Amino acid sequence: MFAGLNSPMPRAVRLLLYTALAALLLHVAHTVFGVAGSGSSRLVDDWLYTLVLVACALMCIARGVGSREERVAWIFIGIGLLCWAAGDAYWSFHLSAQEEVRYPSLTDALHLLMFPAAYAGIALLVKARVPRFHASLWLDGAIGALAIAAAAAAVLYPVVETATHGDVEAVATNIAYPLGDMLLAGFVIGAVALTGWRPGRGFVLIALGLSVNAIANGIYLYRDATGGSLAPSPVDSLWLLSALLLALAAWIPPTRSRGLRLEGRRLLAMPSAFAAVAVGLQVFNQFAPVNRFASGLATATLGVVIVRMALLFSDHLTLLAVTRRESQSDPVTGLGNRRRLMLDLEAAIDSKRPHRFALFDIDGFKAYNDNFGHPAGDALLCKLGQNLGAAVRPDGSAYRLGGDEFCVLSQIDGQRTHDVVALGSAALSIAGEGYTSSSSSGSVLLPDEADDPSTALLLADRRMYAQKRLRSHSAERQTRNVLLRILREREPDLDEHLRSVASLAVLLARYAGMEGEELDVVARAAELHDVGKIAIPEGVLRKRSALTAVERELVRTHTLIGERILASAPAMAPVARIVRSSHERWDGDGYPDRLKGEEIPLGARIITVCDAFDAMVSKKPYRRSFESREALDELRRCAGSQFDPGLVELFCEHVYPQVGDWAVERYEWQPAPSEPAAVPVRRE
Repeated sequence: MFAGLNSPMPRAVRLLLYTALAALLLHVAHTVFGVAGSGSSRLVDDWLYTLVLVACALMCIARGVGSREERVAWIFIGIGLLCWAAGDAYWSFHLSAQEEVRYPSLTDALHLLMFPAAYAGIALLVKARVPRFHASLWLDGAIGALAIAAAAAAVLYPVVETATHGDVEAVATNIAYPLGDMLLAGFVIGAVALTGWRPGRGFVLIALGLSVNAIANGIYLYRDATGGSLAPSPVDSLWLLSALLLALAAWIPPTRSRGLRLEGRRLLAMPSAFAAVAVGLQVFNQFAPVNRFASGLATATLGVVIVRMALLFSDHLTLLAVTRRESQSDPVTGLGNRRRLMLDLEAAIDSKRPHRFALFDIDGFKAYNDNFGHPAGDALLCKLGQNLGAAVRPDGSAYRLGGDEFCVLSQIDGQRTHDVVALGSAALSIAGEGYTSSSSSGSVLLPDEADDPSTALLLADRRMYAQKRLRSHSAERQTRNVLLRILREREPDLDEHLRSVASLAVLLARYAGMEGEELDVVARAAELHDVGKIAIPEGVLRKRSALTAVERELVRTHTLIGERILASAPAMAPVARIVRSSHERWDGDGYPDRLKGEEIPLGARIITVCDAFDAMVSKKPYRRSFESREALDELRRCAGSQFDPGLVELFCEHVYPQVGDWAVERYEWQPAPSEPAAVPVRRE
């Protein structure tokens, strides 16, 4: 029976439990079957009865003393039971001997103290067991309790008033019991709702105990109102059972709940239903007047409903403001995001006042993430964002576009000018242990150079990316230049092929959603994806007849050789990883790792498509070249087997229309310093 109780239960508490249970059984046997005889009625009905209530109260208080999180809650409930026991004792040993008892008596006061004590205890239990819930749910419980109490008052008040001959004090005292029960029942319903309708055994026992108490109060009130006998009866055992259920609930292990997630129509279901009860009662009052208690409780219900609706409206306004703010701010840095930037760019262009828009990209940030981890990368971005925001205030606004890209928009003041690019570059340059941060940038004058936000962003991006590529002092640039020089010396035609592949790869990567440093890595990998061929004998590379199996395997090692060459320079490690996978196939039949589908790095999949297209349209001494349309058809035919089908569609629909007929003209990816650009420019 007690398997669900907390273990171990103190010996003294267990003794109280068994004593209370035995006394309850004896009381039931006495009132129902007359066990112990009529001569022992005072002992059973008074002393034993009070003993059970005191034992149950002490069990609750003991649970509170031994619990850190629910201490005050169970002490409140225990005090409520003690008040109940004191009220019964006062009645049994004092008032019951008097010929006339005036209402309200001390017994009534002590009995009614049980309700606020239970209310406070349950509220504290909910707070301890449901860490997060919305305050409006308390109001929902209050609305339900008031509406139920109003309906009960409308039905019970006339009966009580008739039985007490209109004595206001007697009516108020007698009606307080069922109203207290109804209010407490409504509150328990609200408490159960807060647990997500998963209250656990403890709350179930509390609800049962309070329900049994309400039934006993209702039966007693009915007997009193109809002139029935108030002598001890089996009904008295229900109060003892109620107290014992509350004591047992104290020692049931608490069930933690995340609470009920209310959204949509659920938010209005409970207050609307109970408001309808109150409105119906007030409407009924116009045709058949009800008593003032019921009318007052119905009015109070509608008043709380108004407060509930006001809170709901306030919550929605707050949620709307938070949603708007979050939708326009970056969660990592707190700066404005792309949406906020586009709105501000549009406003700046429409104002016709001169503004400087600058785009910044953190150099080497991907390597920082790889070396120190993403949490450290986020911390660095947050620090850089704070620096940038502080540097451009109050004349400008800072934004994080995404990844490691930041933006600044600043109005140009004719009386006081400042170089927003210099300020931004300085703010994004920090030095720490094992890492030095710098940035590349591109800027646009608004509205002179761009008349819409998209054009401004594209032009700044091209200029920023061109600056990044033209930094000849960087380790990546130096390594790249050395390796390309070796390729030119070894085979000039291979150098031209690699440049063409890089041109196409940059365009396709942009349409695939890559930007910033990722785009730069793809460009370098495309230029150097065949660098491993410098270790392959020239006779094998230039052989016009079919390769033998040994020669074919030798050629296939060039991706591994290229990876080893590039990985020897730490700055080229991201490029090395893409080069290794540049000859994998979508269906898994490629080399060297037989990767399949999206297991292949996106940059490698992009290079595979562009490399195949350029190889098909290039003129070779040992085969005819494809017309560009034929090459596109071949890409589509092999989509899903050799190539990523999504990238093939992007290439055919977006990249090819920009480069024209490659069988006649070729492009070279080389931004001009005078007008930086991040897309291929035509080579005559």
